[in-house]
Amino acid sequence: MAGNIVITGASRGIGEACAVALDRLGFHVFAGVRKIADAEALKQKASSKLTPILIDITDNESIQSACDIVAKATGENGLNGLVNNAGIAVAGPLEFMPITKLRQQMEVNVIGQIAVTQSFLTLLRKGKGRIVNIGSMEGLMSMPFVGPYCASKFAMEALNDSLRMELKPWGISVSIVDPSIIKTQTLDNSLKAAEDIVQALPEHCYKLYAPAICAARNVADEMFKSAMPSDKVVKAVIHALTAKKAKNRYIIGRYARLAFIAGRFLPDSLRDWYLCRQMGLIKKDALST
Repeated sequence: MAGNIVITGASRGIGEACAVALDRLGFHVFAGVRKIADAEALKQKASSKLTPILIDITDNESIQSACDIVAKATGENGLNGLVNNAGIAVAGPLEFMPITKLRQQMEVNVIGQIAVTQSFLTLLRKGKGRIVNIGSMEGLMSMPFVGPYCASKFAMEALNDSLRMELKPWGISVSIVDPSIIKTQTLDNSLKAAEDIVQALPEHCYKLYAPAICAARNVADEMFKSAMPSDKVVKAVIHALTAKKAKNRYIIGRYARLAFIAGRFLPDSLRDWYLCRQMGLIKKDALST
């Protein structure tokens, strides 16, 4: 295969796995990273054709600089695909969530994705390319204690749908990939970041939420034990970029499928009762009506 693909958040996790896989398929991959050290590490895992580009998706100058590099390298061929993968996860009770953290969550996971897309759209039109956004099961059903992350992923679901319709006149397909929990270094980093936020909460927060936070940790531990390898997500991204007709939405893994069904078809009261029960927010024998 041949073509030019940009992937953000390619330092590790899903982004790195996609970059390496697409490189092996013969694409010229422009892998977005934030540090030179990450660029060097990624180059060791791919062919000489792969081109790391430094990009901070919250910095307009950084985005434009990366876009200029890609435009110069691709010329009249333009861009065949953009994979918006970069993101962070912010967790904790919303009552005590620092507003700065909430803003950071939305800035990276929502505004940054659209900023990148806007900058590369001229090249995507030129190359009759496709856009693939990496969503999450948390964008299909909201859960307690991950409200900021859920909000960002719900927002991307909506923006993905709007963008898909807006770009239809130019034949630019827009897909979103909603995976279950994926076993990557990014997951480990997200867990540590969430734990740091929880540890920084005021002492009186624990008096209110300690049992629920403990229960949430236990639920998370069980889910993380069954975390999937990234190859299924990589397969979906490749299909979205190369298939004759890309799907609008790729729901990957058991938990994501359950979230999709519960989010769309279960009554709010029943869904809330189940999640609150699992997270220790109500007693096991209580039923909310």
